[in-house]
Amino acid sequence: MDVALLHWPLERDRRTALAAQGSPRLLLIDADEAPPLLVDCLEDWVRLPASQGDIDARSAAIAHRAASHVAERPVLDPDGVLRSGSDWVSLPPVEARLLESLLDRFGAVVSREALARSGWPSGAPGRNALDVHVLRLRRRIAPLGFVIKTVRSRGYLLERGNALLEVESA
Repeated sequence: MDVALLHWPLERDRRTALAAQGSPRLLLIDADEAPPLLVDCLEDWVRLPASQGDIDARSAAIAHRAASHVAERPVLDPDGVLRSGSDWVSLPPVEARLLESLLDRFGAVVSREALARSGWPSGAPGRNALDVHVLRLRRRIAPLGFVIKTVRSRGYLLERGNALLEVESA
């Protein structure tokens, strides 16, 4: 799998577009620039000047994560059944809608607001309702080896339970 090399912050818009497509990215950070917050397992960065060996090693690591990411992605069918390999779990309608939103951005952060809109298209019954349903959803998907992590001040992230992902706090 090809890893896109992007100069940061010059190619900020291209980064956003590639992230939306689920494409792996390596950000080449100028010496005097601060790196951006990473919340996607298909992205990493290296500060310039960097050796070609360092760039190649980081690119190979991202490509490996990307291949694992695609292979480990669970599938939610129209009946609310989440499947991963030969294992499955049935989800109630609200939790299925929440999970569908998380699956659309598997390995990336989904905001609380976006999740609430997914779970309750006509308006969430309250702030605690989302927390309760995410807790129940966490328990339901745990036997399949998936976790929903809370990313403080940003939202939630669905990933494989043993995935290597760095999430920095804001």
